[in-house]
Amino acid sequence: MIDRQRLVTRHNPVYTKREKNAPLSVGNGRFCFTADFTGLQTFFDDYAAPADAFPLCTMAEWGWHSYAGAPLDDSALRLTPFDTQGWPVAYAVDDAGQEELFKGLRQNAHKFHLGKIGFDLKGNPLTQKNCGPGKQTLNLWEGILSSEFTIDGERVLTETFVHPHEDTLYVRASSPLLCAGKLRLTLAFPYGSHKKSAADFRVSHLHSTVLRAKNDRGIILDRVMDGVRYRVTLCFTGLSCNAGPGPLSTHTVVFTGTADTAELAIHFEPLSIPAMDIDSNTVDSNAVSLEPYLLSFAGARQSCTAFWKNYWSTGGAIDFSGSADSRAEELERRILLSQYLTAIQSRGSLPPAETGLTCNSWYGKFHLEMHYWHSAHFALWGRHEELEKSLAWYKKILPAAQKIAASQGYKGARWPKMCDPTGYNTPSSIAVLLIWQQPHPIMLAELYYRSAPGEAFLREYRDIIVETAEFMQSFVHWVSADRCVLDAPYIPAQERHDPRRVLNAAYELEYFRWGLKQADTWLERLGEAPRFSDTAEKLALPAQKDGVYLAHENCPDTFTALPFYTDHPSMLAMYGILNSDKVDPAIMAATLEKVLDVWDMKSLWGWDFPMMAMCACRLGRYDDAINLLLMDSPKNTCLPNGHNKQSGSDDLPLYLPGNGGILIAAAMLACAMSADGNSNTVGSFPKGFTLQAEGLHAYI
Repeated sequence: MIDRQRLVTRHNPVYTKREKNAPLSVGNGRFCFTADFTGLQTFFDDYAAPADAFPLCTMAEWGWHSYAGAPLDDSALRLTPFDTQGWPVAYAVDDAGQEELFKGLRQNAHKFHLGKIGFDLKGNPLTQKNCGPGKQTLNLWEGILSSEFTIDGERVLTETFVHPHEDTLYVRASSPLLCAGKLRLTLAFPYGSHKKSAADFRVSHLHSTVLRAKNDRGIILDRVMDGVRYRVTLCFTGLSCNAGPGPLSTHTVVFTGTADTAELAIHFEPLSIPAMDIDSNTVDSNAVSLEPYLLSFAGARQSCTAFWKNYWSTGGAIDFSGSADSRAEELERRILLSQYLTAIQSRGSLPPAETGLTCNSWYGKFHLEMHYWHSAHFALWGRHEELEKSLAWYKKILPAAQKIAASQGYKGARWPKMCDPTGYNTPSSIAVLLIWQQPHPIMLAELYYRSAPGEAFLREYRDIIVETAEFMQSFVHWVSADRCVLDAPYIPAQERHDPRRVLNAAYELEYFRWGLKQADTWLERLGEAPRFSDTAEKLALPAQKDGVYLAHENCPDTFTALPFYTDHPSMLAMYGILNSDKVDPAIMAATLEKVLDVWDMKSLWGWDFPMMAMCACRLGRYDDAINLLLMDSPKNTCLPNGHNKQSGSDDLPLYLPGNGGILIAAAMLACAMSADGNSNTVGSFPKGFTLQAEGLHAYI
């Protein structure tokens, strides 16, 4: 049996220097707080300044904002027609002459920073020069961030954590400077922003902060930004608060110490969030009470530690202790930290953004083609209930997806690509033409079902499965009674191809085939007649040339001409993400070799490395799989905090699809156990790895 506490705690991030590019976060999967070396967001401006900054944000899953005057619909948007087997289908791909409308629809709604919590000095600005060296530890086993440093030679200690079931941040600060009245805590509210930091502190006139209630134990504040309203309840001990009645013109609350140790709980609650369909009329804004949030710091801390101990003690685990291979320790670190990061960022009721709840990327919108990489691993690691939370969102937006399909002349549901909680498909020169997200609901539902089979789940997701397959079946083009193709227009996962020339893109072709077959399997489990397998069997085969698979049938120069050997080598996904029976393993092995030989590895993205490792695993090339997972490449980094920074892309100081990907690949490798069922074997890991694995489920 794995000693899980020992496994987890040996990978606690411990900083003895300031890691400006790798700050640490605490969260509960729906609410997240990212801190600097003070355990708070004291030096927000310093961290946000560089172009490739890793911002310090406070974010909740419900935190969506739109600017005043933002376009409310796309009825005035001019679409571009694409010939589609003889009839025009229009897409929002061109902003020429409609730049403001196009931009407004992309930027709104966006995620926003709920509030900046930090230290300051009375009478003097607090700078990093005031602060001496210290130590910071993220205790993964307990979910507690502990920080120690000095200010002008005086010691300061902080503990920071998030309640496991509430959008509440808890802070304990200790220092002689507090009781002396020199060191203060502040809470400052910005206006929402679509930019990476999700905050704009320059436009105080565009939002309001109003004190609703106050006593000697806490205050209640109401925040208004355009159509957004949310409430902030603060409870404290060892502090006094300067906030007076009515509006706060500076949007800043200052807390002065009355003892050497202060405790502060900050609870955030949505009142009106249009993008989330949260209606302010359901909440009485005048019914304010501090009582529900007066749980003691010690009690909240106990809840936090109990949650995390249980989280780590259940579900899957992989332990490489005792391995002779020098790669084992780093691979274990990446796996363990990826489990933590997806736990605090990706366990909500919405698919996460590529930067989760840490900062904005693409305005905080989520990309549904990434939902697989964010969430599939939960089913493989014994946490299927976490996957179902965001899978259920497809039921909410099914009408929107059906509307997209019908507007283009297709049946079923066409899932959006880049969207906010409403499911609105954001205009884009690329996004609206992608299709590899279409089978994802079938894949995610199937992974859930395999880990927790049950008829109720089959019935609950039947319509999602069928409507998804109906669209895919209507999207393919029949060229004869015995053959159909995946014809233009669309852009494959490898976004290097003219949508008007794409034909039978390898990964999409096999993913559609798999999805159609799997939809019939779902129907058969329910005792219904199959409807889609005939189309699946008559789809064209993936194209090949010179003994290797091509990106698509009209791209004979896949490996010889730019830009075709850049970006995602997605032809490998049909024997990595998928286990297509139409793939010849010998040809796929040659294709993998060709990719390793000629592909521009600097242009890959964080999920490409686990995807290639999965392909290598299916081919029995386990040493190559490990090398691919750990390849030294600009977008295969793993920072000290575990994040997969996409070096060279300033918008992505972290990239959660890379973290989710390594968990999928690791589960695939670990579940190919020895024939005698002994789990203490190398499994599919190369010689030199000693493997213990628990609680994992096999991949497809």
